[in-house]
Amino acid sequence: MLQSNRELAIETAGILFNKKGLDVIVIDIAEKSSFADFFVIASGNSERQVTSLADEVDLRLAKKGIMPGHIEGTADSGWILMDYGDIIVNIFTKEQRSAYHIEQIWGDGEIIEIDE
Repeated sequence: MLQSNRELAIETAGILFNKKGLDVIVIDIAEKSSFADFFVIASGNSERQVTSLADEVDLRLAKKGIMPGHIEGTADSGWILMDYGDIIVNIFTKEQRSAYHIEQIWGDGEIIEIDE
């Protein structure tokens, strides 16, 4: 059975949470955006953890045959964006996340917090 975009976004958030990502959330932006349906957002404590989080998402989704259209940014920039079509994964250092305020920009979408 195929997963819905919502289910895959929540699963991706779970991958980040289980890898010790911080403040992991999913934002449903489908009604506000023409380029994607969901943002998955997480923070890492360090550049190394940001890389580790991105690598884990890439590995786990690749095992399911899901590959990113492209990946932008690097851990040393404080932000990695992974484009999976209707799901955009944003992994920040805590400093960069607070600078970009992405939750506030897209906060009128449904926010799904991941804590388990």
